[in-house]
Amino acid sequence: MAYFCNMNILILGTGAREHVFAWKISQSPLCTKLYIASGNAGTAQYGTNINISPTDFESIKVFCIEKNIELVIPGNEDPLVLGITDYLEKEIKNIKVAGPSKKGAQLEGSKDFAKEFMIKHNIPTARFSTFTKSTINQAYQFLETLNAPYVLKADGLAAGKGVLICGSLEEAKKNLYEMLENNKFGKASEKVVIEEFLTGIELSCFALTDGKNYVLLPEAKDYKRIGEGDTGLNTGGMGAVSPVPFANKTFMYKVVNKIIKPTIAGIKKDKLNYKGFIFFGLINYMGEPYVIEYNARMGDPETEVVIPRVENDLVELLLASCTKSLDKCKIKIKKEYATTVFTVSGGYPEEYKKGMEITGFEYLKDCIPFHAGTQESDGKIVTSGGRVIAFTALDNSLLDALLKSYKAAHTITFQGKYYRTDIGKDLLDYL
Repeated sequence: MAYFCNMNILILGTGAREHVFAWKISQSPLCTKLYIASGNAGTAQYGTNINISPTDFESIKVFCIEKNIELVIPGNEDPLVLGITDYLEKEIKNIKVAGPSKKGAQLEGSKDFAKEFMIKHNIPTARFSTFTKSTINQAYQFLETLNAPYVLKADGLAAGKGVLICGSLEEAKKNLYEMLENNKFGKASEKVVIEEFLTGIELSCFALTDGKNYVLLPEAKDYKRIGEGDTGLNTGGMGAVSPVPFANKTFMYKVVNKIIKPTIAGIKKDKLNYKGFIFFGLINYMGEPYVIEYNARMGDPETEVVIPRVENDLVELLLASCTKSLDKCKIKIKKEYATTVFTVSGGYPEEYKKGMEITGFEYLKDCIPFHAGTQESDGKIVTSGGRVIAFTALDNSLLDALLKSYKAAHTITFQGKYYRTDIGKDLLDYL
């Protein structure tokens, strides 16, 4: 399908995911002017950064009217869960927002809502139960019916920190008490989902939907922990690989028919007014796919390896999502492997310094640097966050793509730089 009108586009977000969107959208002939709120030093290469918070709905509305914005792309979960789509579509005539309604975004915004949705629509997921402060004694009893380790999930958004995996019953009960009685994660843990632990290898799958139809994007595997061999604290993501060698045709057939199709059908049946991306956090448990979580947007760092493999015009796909015409689109995927390796600030995910000058960009080749925690200061690019830059490379060989990403991660320098050296190595055994 073809669109003949050029348009002004606004991306909401500040990280590497939004840099990827800006990089891809800037290649579209459908894009006249591109703005990012509030962006980073990387997004500034492809559009105009504006100093507006992605959750400042009133300022976003005023800006959209002033600049005649026709398409808004929320990058992260906060504005979606707070209802940015409903707000803008009510306030501005004919604007398109590539994201679900507030109700649809509850698939990410509430773990309990998501689990009940899965049960209702027969989508495979781990056994669970949800508890509040008033039912904490029943929660203790439920924990005693499970085997270690124990999974505790804050119901609401907790900046990626709301999931705890406890090795002993004593530890699980202590953390449950902290979550429910002492507000460990604030309002997010007013309700806690206790879940059976499933053993297996995880992967991320993605679809773009218009609420009825969908196109399947490339799958990916990300690496969350800070230390080699998946040890240490959780992070926002230290790297990713796409495609995933163990996700063969047989397994993906199960994913599509047992998870993705029932999810889209459930969204339509429940009238969730859902358009945009759906992230399926999955686990391969004894050869069967189970849903660990939904996200109402693309993942990060998975976006850095998924979108570079998509050959389609991303603006065209997003417009089809907004106009319920994805059935007319056919996704085109590059066969190459894409890999990304994150360089992060020393001390992350705990305390770290900001304002460190980043050098070496002129020596980069065979990769795309996607900025996350960077900003311009006095003509220099400096660190402004824990995760700093993701280095994405493509190659017909997984190993060669990884070598390109690592060469780039080594080339760029800033004080305290750290990166994992084992991203993707566990997948080489599947080749």
